Amino acid sequence: MSAAERPPLDAEELLRRLTRRGVDFVVIGGIAAVLHGSARATFDLDIAFAPDRPNLDALGSLLTELRAKLKGVAEDVLFVPDASTLRRMAVLTMTTPLGELDAMTRPPGAPAYGTLRRRAERYDLGDFTVPVASLEDLIAMKRAAGRRKDLADVDELEAILRLRG
Repeated sequence: MSAAERPPLDAEELLRRLTRRGVDFVVIGGIAAVLHGSARATFDLDIAFAPDRPNLDALGSLLTELRAKLKGVAEDVLFVPDASTLRRMAVLTMTTPLGELDAMTRPPGAPAYGTLRRRAERYDLGDFTVPVASLEDLIAMKRAAGRRKDLADVDELEAILRLRG
């Protein structure tokens, strides 16, 4: 899918729907960096999610409602985002009418989900709040990803961390 074909990202609405559906998740990636104060531009929403059955059911139900499709996979490949499928997937990169969504059970560089969730900061987005990976955990994930853009993010996130004291 080219950038011109990509639906514009409505991260706030995706987060609102995840929250209202009761999905247990933590915001990671570029949106997490932006919420912490980064000037970075991002075109998708990245989340880590709890792998327990009730959460997989909630996430699967929302992905079905959003008509999520696997990114970069032919349209004729069947994708049923039920708990069984989600349990087997470490990383899902999807497109939805609200933009691209990447969902992971254990992002590289991240601690176990329970620890990631416990250390997350809560951000108020008006009518709901979301857990966002701590700066320290986000920096570790960006380092582990090792891409040029992630390593550039590390410098900025470390500066934000220093400013926070």
